[in-house]
Amino acid sequence: MPEDRKEEILSLKQIPTTVKTLFIGARASHDWEHTQRVCRLCRRMGPPEGADMEVLLTAAYLHDIGRCYQDASKGRVCHAEKGAQMAEAIITSYGFSRNRHDNILHCIRSHRFRGKYAPESIEAKVLFDADKLDAIGAVGIARAFLFAGEIGARLHNPFVKIEAARPYSKNDTGFREYQVKLSKIRNRMQTETGRRLAEDRHRFMEVFFQQFQEEHSGKR
Repeated sequence: MPEDRKEEILSLKQIPTTVKTLFIGARASHDWEHTQRVCRLCRRMGPPEGADMEVLLTAAYLHDIGRCYQDASKGRVCHAEKGAQMAEAIITSYGFSRNRHDNILHCIRSHRFRGKYAPESIEAKVLFDADKLDAIGAVGIARAFLFAGEIGARLHNPFVKIEAARPYSKNDTGFREYQVKLSKIRNRMQTETGRRLAEDRHRFMEVFFQQFQEEHSGKR
């Protein structure tokens, strides 16, 4: 096996240990456990999509390391762009080729749903989809309400129009997140595997939020 390949495979054993410490004190909605779930989805989705797994998993481990800066700035800092800046210093020491190095940074930079960079490589598309799959379905609903609790949002406010509710405000509820983002994820998936997995999770959310509104209003 070529020496550079040995170094890259070795990095997959070392990077999780390095990255895990960056999530100490992170909000639970975007913590190390979220990263681990995304990595598991990448392992499932990467092979059938023909992804370079060293690139994909390295990017998956690093994709949210800038999240704390976005939360601290209440959304003014893009965690994907910040994370790519932080990741460059980490991955430089692992001996990746220039193409792989650049691809890893592209994957991180382009994984955000509301970001200004679109995923272009297959690895970036798989990471985008894996990250979005963890934002929908049962886990996605749980995370939406978990995040709402973290920022002090109320359970639900049917009297405020969704478009008038500001991010990181008391009206940035789990239902608002569903309306502005989660309900749209199915149609933004980048890979065939991602589209297939998103269907079941999307249907679950539709049923859940319909009943949620009925229960909240006392109709059910």
